[in-house]
Amino acid sequence: MLDVETDLELLGRLREGDEDAFVMLVGRYQQSMLRLARTMVPSHAVAEEAVQDTWMGVVRGIDRFEGRSSLKTWLFRILANRARSAGSSEHRHTGGRVPLGAAPGSSDDLDEGPAVDPSFFDARGQWAEPVDGWGSDSEDRLDAATLAPLLKIALEQLPPRQRQVVLLRDLEGLSGGEVCEVLGVSAGNQRLLLHRGRNQLRAALETVVRKG
Repeated sequence: MLDVETDLELLGRLREGDEDAFVMLVGRYQQSMLRLARTMVPSHAVAEEAVQDTWMGVVRGIDRFEGRSSLKTWLFRILANRARSAGSSEHRHTGGRVPLGAAPGSSDDLDEGPAVDPSFFDARGQWAEPVDGWGSDSEDRLDAATLAPLLKIALEQLPPRQRQVVLLRDLEGLSGGEVCEVLGVSAGNQRLLLHRGRNQLRAALETVVRKG
């Protein structure tokens, strides 16, 4: 079995100046960080800059990481701060165009859209029932390879705050509390954004399945 080092093991090596550990951490989280940054700033170039600044911040501040949160949560929190700063700077330099990801406390925190009925989810926040038409015994159901690009498109069409919460909860596996810590939103707001985002994704995918 492949022995994969944990984040904390890599962190220990990084503190000792091991450059290979840094390369491994970058490989592990670069794409996830870039995906989140892209929801917060107006261009891919600015997102890449925010991610690069985040890694520089990690190297400089590695001794300040106390382990009270996971390394992933710490990385995303630094990234969110860098992306907000980069987005604000770009906003000023481009004559006031609104960046894709609004800052906490803005009206975007309460993205307009139908909230999903909480009864659709179980106590763990997962779908209480499978989406209609997704039964495993259906011969013509969409397979994962077909569904993945459709889900990606639907996700990209969500309002920024909803997309950020869904990305962190459902793709990155963060808890509700960790998402609140990263994005600086309240617990209630996080739940509302997650429900609305999931509801829109569900509706989009149900439409595709039914047409199929």
